[in-house]
Amino acid sequence: MTGSGDAGTGTDLSRLRWGCRRGMRELDLLLLAFLERGYAAQPQDVRAAFRRLLRTSDPLLLEWLLGRRVPTDPELAHVVAEIRRTAAT
Repeated sequence: MTGSGDAGTGTDLSRLRWGCRRGMRELDLLLLAFLERGYAAQPQDVRAAFRRLLRTSDPLLLEWLLGRRVPTDPELAHVVAEIRRTAAT
């Protein structure tokens, strides 16, 4: 399956890679690491939540990824945990 939400096309991955570039080194490293090492293996609902996560403001996203705060949305909280887990490996 291909499309804007699928991990299968180079165009989709390029768009996601661009969305992971935040201009804040910490965010760039965490988000790109997840995209490169964990995104493709995730189920569709987690990949969709990751794309939603990329629409979050940088300050809030940094708070979540550094573990200072937890998203109230359970799907986003799961993605944040996966990103943190991927970064730790």
